[in-house]
Amino acid sequence: MDFRKFRTYLKDKYKVTEAFLFIGYVYENQDLYTNLQKDGYILIFKPTLKLPAGKVKGNVDAELVLHTMIEYEHYDKALIVTGDGDFYCLVDYLFKNDKLLKLMIPNKDKYSSLFRKMMRRIVFMNNLRGKLEYRRKHAEK
Repeated sequence: MDFRKFRTYLKDKYKVTEAFLFIGYVYENQDLYTNLQKDGYILIFKPTLKLPAGKVKGNVDAELVLHTMIEYEHYDKALIVTGDGDFYCLVDYLFKNDKLLKLMIPNKDKYSSLFRKMMRRIVFMNNLRGKLEYRRKHAEK
């Protein structure tokens, strides 16, 4: 996915003024972080752990939930991008309190059934592939 295109899409389609991206911090990814910030994202970092097998672990679930609630009074509505049922309690709370603009689910074939009762607020991203995919030609500009 082309994150620059996605940021523009969020701004144009849903009037998203601030887009937070929750991401594990890996020192070697400085260029990625710089580019995401240039594209208009506010990055919220989580320290990562390097596991013995070399895999990097940096689950950001708690950060997304906590930050959403800390900022609760500072936004009209939230647009959350996930299909993970771990976020059900957050999404449900926002939905019940009319603070959920949209729940964007990356894959309509793979998401938690807990979200089914919120169908009128769900946008599946499968059909956005043509608009948001990363193209080599775009990267060389």
